[in-house]
Amino acid sequence: MRAVVLTEPGPVENLEIRELPVPSPRPGWVRIAVKAFGLNRSELHLRLGLAEGDLRFPIVPGIEAAGVVDAVDGATDLLPGQQVVTMMGGMGRAFDGGYAEYTVVPRSQVVPFRSDLPWAVIGGVPETVQTAYGSLTTGLDLRAGQTLLIRGGTSALGYATAALARDLGATVLATTRQPGRLDTLAEHGVDHPILDKGAIAEEVRRIVPDGVDAALELVGTPTLPDTLAATRVHGTVCFTGMLSNQWTIPDFYPIGYLPDGVRLSAYSGEANDLPSDVLQRYLDQIADGSMRLGPTHTYRLDEIRDAHRAMEDNTVSGKLVVLTE
Repeated sequence: MRAVVLTEPGPVENLEIRELPVPSPRPGWVRIAVKAFGLNRSELHLRLGLAEGDLRFPIVPGIEAAGVVDAVDGATDLLPGQQVVTMMGGMGRAFDGGYAEYTVVPRSQVVPFRSDLPWAVIGGVPETVQTAYGSLTTGLDLRAGQTLLIRGGTSALGYATAALARDLGATVLATTRQPGRLDTLAEHGVDHPILDKGAIAEEVRRIVPDGVDAALELVGTPTLPDTLAATRVHGTVCFTGMLSNQWTIPDFYPIGYLPDGVRLSAYSGEANDLPSDVLQRYLDQIADGSMRLGPTHTYRLDEIRDAHRAMEDNTVSGKLVVLTE
């Protein structure tokens, strides 16, 4: 099979296309013929040497993949040819991930579905929707009629979260640092696009005087204090993303850092946090046109370096998807 191999942390040139043996599933694992996979900041962190944990190189990166069941060992509820997605669970870190024509993963992190959508669309769904859904439910407990601020709205996760929040019945505010993307946010259902010049709390409170009910922090720790300041007393900020590549707070002093009464939570989920019926519902809504998850940019496997450059340089808005065929 053809696969992308990261030889060691460093520049995009360390991503190489290689011919590798097709992996065999061990008991309780599933081999998936990968049709498409999405790119994620986690893989950028891995390539740049920012990832933590017991890492090994060379490795096939990729924390998600979409395709069909190719072989199973002991998983009697899945059949060859069945459409599935997979994500997280050590993919691309503890074992080879989704940047390949085949990947082998535990049955516990395989989510089946049925859809006639093209793989270019399906490939951008699994990790993005899992994280958006988990952030809104587990991280924020967002309810219909509430206000949500998304800090980092033109990321793939930002667009998806806006779509899911609007579907829930929330009013959405979302930020972008680029004036040319304000209209794109509005076109994708954001009620109040906001130009982020570094501090947006004052602008948010002009729209929602008491502060928003909930906020999703996707930029990282540099903007977190301002996001907290835009949130009402007893509101919640969920720390989910790190577009800035900064995720720690030196000398964190909670009483001095957190505004009175504003709650701070976090979300980092797994495949079992995205129930199959939830995934199916959103795929059906995408298919009938009632939901849009944002722009998608597709690449071939041979263009993986171009895709990583675009992700690192933030030259595109939305989700980057690689097709294996």
